[in-house]
Amino acid sequence: MDADVDHYVVLGLPSGEEGAKLTEQEITKAYKSMALKLHPDKNRDNPDAHANFHRLKTSYEILKDEKARKLFDDLIRMREEKIRRQSFQDAKRRKMVSDLEERERSAFAYDPHVKARTEEERIARQFKEEVARIRAKFGNKITSPAPPTHHKEKSRTSKGNNKDGSISEEDREKMLKVSWDNVGDDYTAQRLREIFGEFGKVEDVVIMSTKKKKKKRSALIAMASKDAALAATGNVLGDLSNPLLVLPLDPVQASPLPTFSGAQINVDQEEPPLSKFVGAGYQSFEDSVLEKLKKAAEKQSG
Repeated sequence: MDADVDHYVVLGLPSGEEGAKLTEQEITKAYKSMALKLHPDKNRDNPDAHANFHRLKTSYEILKDEKARKLFDDLIRMREEKIRRQSFQDAKRRKMVSDLEERERSAFAYDPHVKARTEEERIARQFKEEVARIRAKFGNKITSPAPPTHHKEKSRTSKGNNKDGSISEEDREKMLKVSWDNVGDDYTAQRLREIFGEFGKVEDVVIMSTKKKKKKRSALIAMASKDAALAATGNVLGDLSNPLLVLPLDPVQASPLPTFSGAQINVDQEEPPLSKFVGAGYQSFEDSVLEKLKKAAEKQSG
C-alpha cells in the first residue's frame, strides 16, 4: 500500500478524524481553491501540470462520493490504529506477540488480531472497487476489446507448464492480473516488483504494452507462493490517486504462457476499462493474450 497518498492532503485539508468531520461544502471549497492554483493554464511551464490537476480531480471525486469517502475514512482509521499498535512494540516484543498469536489461532477459533486484519482488507477491497466505479463514471468510456493483432514476441516454456504446454492449476493460483490507468507516472516492472514484494517473493513480472498511447495498462504477476498471491489480492496497492486493480488469474482455463522476467510484450489491442475486468470482457482479452503467447512459444520451440 502507498500510505503517503492522502486524498484530504491533496485538497489541502486535514486528514484522519479531523478530515472525517469536514462537510461536503468545505471539501468543495477546498477543491475550487486548489483547482485555481493547479490548473494547467496557470502552470504552462510545469510538465506535470496535467497530472497534478488530474490527481486533484480524482481526490475530489472520491471525497464527494458518500460511500467512497466513508470507506476511505475507515481505511485511514484502521491504518492509524495499526501504526499506534506497532509503535508500542520493539523487535523482541513483536516476535513474542507473533508466536503467541500463532498459538492462539491454533487453539481458538476467534482471534481479535485476525478479525481486525480481515476487516481492514475488506474495507480496502471495497474502497478499490469504489475508486474504479468513480473513475469509470467521470472519465472512462466502456468499449469492447478489439481483436488482437499478431507481433513477434520472445518467449520460452515456463517451468510450471504441463506436458501439453499449459500452465498447471497450482501455478495459475500463484498468478495475479493487475491493471491501472495510463496517467501520470507509469508503473514499471521494477516498481511492481517492489510493491508485490511486500507480500512475498515475486518470481516474474510481465507488462502488457502497445505501440499506441492507451488509457489502460495491465500486467501479469507471478508470485512464488499461493499465500503471497492471496495476501496481495486483498489490498489496495500502488498510488491511491491511480490504484492497481489486482485480481487472481482464473485457474480453470489454463493456457500456455512463456516464462517472463520483467520484459514488456506488445499487444496492440484496446484494453477493457476497469469496470470490464471482472467478467467476460476481461476473460476475452486475457484469452487472446495467452493464445498469442502460446503460438510464440510453439514457434520458438519448433
